[in-house]
Amino acid sequence: MILLQLFWEFFKTGLFAVGGGMATLPFLSDIGNRTGWFTQAKLADMIAVSESTPGPIGVNMATYVGFETCGIPGAVVATLGLICPSVIIILLIARVLRQFRSNQTVDAAFYGLRPCSIALIAAAGLMVAKLTFLNEAALNGGAGLSNPGALLNWKAVLLGAVLLVLTRGVKALKKLHPVIFIAASAVVGIIFHF
Repeated sequence: MILLQLFWEFFKTGLFAVGGGMATLPFLSDIGNRTGWFTQAKLADMIAVSESTPGPIGVNMATYVGFETCGIPGAVVATLGLICPSVIIILLIARVLRQFRSNQTVDAAFYGLRPCSIALIAAAGLMVAKLTFLNEAALNGGAGLSNPGALLNWKAVLLGAVLLVLTRGVKALKKLHPVIFIAASAVVGIIFHF
């Protein structure tokens, strides 16, 4: 039964997450809250692992959640659930898209999907920023109101600021591949116990 639920949850995510892998993050947050399969802190870990591994983040996240929930069968079912809507839609419209692409109504529909994609990706970015830079315990416990300094995860803020300066301000480092910064951040996280 849980495999069917995994498939259904990720099928809905794949159907409505317009805009790519980052657009799946608000849906995943909702899945975690409703099902209890993972916490928001675990979601942040899954995002880090999914961003660090090859492949689309949405598929990586579905595979990760499925594996954490039901092992290898769960990973396969969740991944299939996420990609099935895209495959079905592409098969249905591939033959007729060329003739409808010049249609003004279809063109307007595609144009109207852009703000939706931007909103989903912005929501995902804000959620990741909240999970990364805010101290969840202080936020939930109300300690952030009496002690605003406890509200921020200062290690993460400092690391983010250093990375921003290095990637935007140091000309020689601008040419480095992003994987180098991901690996360096992982090492810093291990050393300073993020």
